[in-house]
Amino acid sequence: MSGYAAEPHRDCALCPRLHGFIAGWRKREPAWHNAPVPTFSDNDEQVRLLIVGLAPGLRGANRTGRPFTGDYAGDLLYRTLGQFGFAAGRFEARADDGMRLVGMAITNAVRCVPPENKPVGDEVNACRQFLAATIARFPKLDAILSLGTIAHQSTVRALGERVAEHPFGHGAQTKAGRLALFSSYHCSRYNTNTGRLTEAMFINVFNDIASF
Repeated sequence: MSGYAAEPHRDCALCPRLHGFIAGWRKREPAWHNAPVPTFSDNDEQVRLLIVGLAPGLRGANRTGRPFTGDYAGDLLYRTLGQFGFAAGRFEARADDGMRLVGMAITNAVRCVPPENKPVGDEVNACRQFLAATIARFPKLDAILSLGTIAHQSTVRALGERVAEHPFGHGAQTKAGRLALFSSYHCSRYNTNTGRLTEAMFINVFNDIASF
């Protein structure tokens, strides 16, 4: 169990580069969220599945304040969640659209938007305390889906496990204590445009999760 808080302070300065980047965007777009993006959960006591992304998108979650909301990755993710009954309501890519999560939660390995969508190792490491505390806050958690290699490796480390024993692979499944760990390529526009990830491939991962 983690002894840290699950959510960083709005003005968290653990990562100077990210703190400065957000400060600049607060001046440019004062109406945006421009702060660490909190975990999206409607009922912690009922969460059995946690999805871990990499970091907020600049004009996505950094703008709206909700993970995977406001960019293409969220369009694919929330559509898929709806198909499998993990989300209810109409997704309209804004934080007040009324979309609800059912038995699951969504977070990011790095809570603040990084320049060029690329956090560095020290930033991933600094933010892991919040990931570990987030995992610990869900008493009925059974499974974690990590989107991308960095999110997967940080999740494994947050659980106190060795990365070498839980290698990343699209569609891979492993066990860390009582938790099942699933991994997928990130549902980013780049990955789908290049064919690295197709919608069918993404759906297959959720078929595995649903079967579990």
